[in-house]
Amino acid sequence: MQLVVARIGRAHGIKGEVTVEVRTDEPELRLPPGAVLATDPPGAGPLTIEQGRVHSGRLLLRFVGVKDRTAAEALRNTLLIAEVDPEEVPDDPEEFYDYQLMDLDVVTEDGQEIGRITEISHLPSQDLFIVERPDGSEVMIPFVEEIVTEIDLYEQRAVIDPPRGLLDPDEADVASERETSRTDEDTTPDDATSPATSRTDDATSRTNGAPDEASHATSDAKSATSRDVAPEDPR
Repeated sequence: MQLVVARIGRAHGIKGEVTVEVRTDEPELRLPPGAVLATDPPGAGPLTIEQGRVHSGRLLLRFVGVKDRTAAEALRNTLLIAEVDPEEVPDDPEEFYDYQLMDLDVVTEDGQEIGRITEISHLPSQDLFIVERPDGSEVMIPFVEEIVTEIDLYEQRAVIDPPRGLLDPDEADVASERETSRTDEDTTPDDATSPATSRTDDATSRTNGAPDEASHATSDAKSATSRDVAPEDPR
């Protein structure tokens, strides 16, 4: 089975190195020196990794035969594809490869059908499920434990407990207006500072909680996915 493990970015320097957007939680396994990788588009490869290093928090690779900046820049946006045993799964039973999550039905804990996962977006702070709804619209669902409460591969579904406004932004707007109204009515000049500070701290805690859990791929199974993704079917 073939999985996308990286995307080539810009050329770095003049000796053929390229920056790489890693799409695997196991770069030391998928992208070591000597690894031979297929590519998308196919005409760009196969590519053999000659050397790799980390520079300013970014992985840099050099490929056999790519000797200068011009050749490196020609590889920009090329996907790197590794051959993986289809029986291979992450060591942690609560971690998942992207291909395992694609096309799962998304339902709420009370059984409401939301849609199906059509894409997984890997952001620096967290992973997102891109879910296509029955009407053709899309909703983004952070893959964090507080929201995605269960992944059931046998039933082919992801169960979520969405906070107010995640599925319907209008609900969030209404809730915000009600909170503002209550604050204006209840706050007096003497106590204005303390309640406002308390609410701000609480909101910050909730906002920061999801990305922090989402960034720990190996320690929190439900807060991150592997970045090994199946290449698009050319058909």
